[in-house]
Amino acid sequence: MLAPRDNFLQCLDSLRAHKLRVALTVLGLTMGVATLITVMTLVQGANLFVEQKIANLGTNVFQIARIPFAVVDFAAIMKALRNKLITLDDLRAVEEACPHCQLVGASANSTARVRYKDREIQDTTLYGHTPNMADIDTRTMLLGRYFQESEDRHSAQVCLIGDKLVAEFFAGVDPLGRVIRIGNAEFTVVGTFEKIGSVLGQDRDNYAVVPLSTFLRMRGQRSSLTLQVKAAGGRQLFERAQDEARAALRANRRITGTRAEDFFVGTADSYITLWENISGAFFAVFVMVSSISAVVGGIVIMNVMLVSVTERTKEIGVRRAVGATQSDILRQFLLESVMQCVWGGAIGIAIGFACALALRTYTAFPAAVQTWVAALGLVLSSAIGLFFGIYPAIRASELDPVAALRAE
Repeated sequence: MLAPRDNFLQCLDSLRAHKLRVALTVLGLTMGVATLITVMTLVQGANLFVEQKIANLGTNVFQIARIPFAVVDFAAIMKALRNKLITLDDLRAVEEACPHCQLVGASANSTARVRYKDREIQDTTLYGHTPNMADIDTRTMLLGRYFQESEDRHSAQVCLIGDKLVAEFFAGVDPLGRVIRIGNAEFTVVGTFEKIGSVLGQDRDNYAVVPLSTFLRMRGQRSSLTLQVKAAGGRQLFERAQDEARAALRANRRITGTRAEDFFVGTADSYITLWENISGAFFAVFVMVSSISAVVGGIVIMNVMLVSVTERTKEIGVRRAVGATQSDILRQFLLESVMQCVWGGAIGIAIGFACALALRTYTAFPAAVQTWVAALGLVLSSAIGLFFGIYPAIRASELDPVAALRAE
């Protein structure tokens, strides 16, 4: 019986003797693993982005609106649009009847055209916020200040802007104190926010924030608000605050008995759950496609290994004649198959990570490179090499030594 080191060296010698064949053999597996790694890094990055940027309401913040926050049923959304508007009266009712609500703010949004001098940006998201949204919203201010209570009471025409407006209008210039036109009104920039980034091609930095009273004066009182509530405490108090806010709204909107509520409560978990359901379906499809490529690569390796057994019949006979056992032959051919798959997997992992990093650097697609993804790629490629190498290895080990020596 050969020592493991000798067996390994023999495998290397055999593979080095057929470099081109080995390279072409592992190519299919390399592409399959590269596709799998790229897809997994992109999905992980998108999940991380949603968790940190889109659904990051904070562990103790929830929202209340007249339409559901995370639903893919269009009929449910159309039905919810017939609900009563959430108004400032609802805001005051929650403030008064929710002792475990530390802060109760409100927001509304629409789209607007924004101009500065001769430059214009279409479809900018315009938010109206109550002043206490400075302590509820998860956006991070970069320059300036938030607007004050007095500015909200007097519908002051002040605003804070996102990174895209800063980059388009004020590249290399201090934006504070500048006057921009939002719709038909002029606003003084008093603050800016840090860059959020894009996900799946959607720019998250094209927005402006104005006092809620100013927003309602511009868009009319028929705008439905989204209540933003920050609970005072841990998980248990968070759930109690939701119950108190729900009870306050039911009382204020005269919803009694078993009547269905005409509003919806949403948390960060709502967004994350919806995204995971959507991304999980895409992820399963992509993994299936890339796995097919990897399996095809494994079939190619098995086919080449069978050809190799036929070509090396006399070599096998000589080795058996000088004392090699069936186990030695089995291990050598099995190890050759696994080594080719591991090499192909390692190259595929490198290509996959390179593609993911390039996409993250040069496009709006997020990517998260994680160690366990690389480990999964190596395990998958090793498993494929082991599975598809078993039959050729068994076939080689079962050759009759006498018949093998006679082979030409």
